[in-house]
Amino acid sequence: MTDPSNLADWQTAHTSTEQLTEGPPRLGSRFRERLKPPLSREFEQVTEFTEFVRPERLRVHVVEGRFPVDGTWSFAPDGSGTRVHFVAEGQLSGVMSLLEPVVRRIVARQFAGYHRNLQRNVESR
Repeated sequence: MTDPSNLADWQTAHTSTEQLTEGPPRLGSRFRERLKPPLSREFEQVTEFTEFVRPERLRVHVVEGRFPVDGTWSFAPDGSGTRVHFVAEGQLSGVMSLLEPVVRRIVARQFAGYHRNLQRNVESR
């Protein structure tokens, strides 16, 4: 999940991801991401790992970009697997704030699909 070369394999809206900081992914690592969501133009954002506690939690903060929605993943053992809990947080502005209920449903559906991709990818290894 933290390897930028794997991001487009499960978050399929990503067209490219470049790590901006040196070394392995860790707290403070930054990434330039290009995304092309369905029915939208491609855009770029810079994200940072603002919480990085292996194997329990990962928080990603959008440092630069038009959608300041941050994500927190929590991981807990669940039988022979891992339960993943995801929370998206952020404040939409302008016209987007009027569409917040719709955006909330779209993001929830999108990330549910991403997490199915992630599960499939992990289980196939």
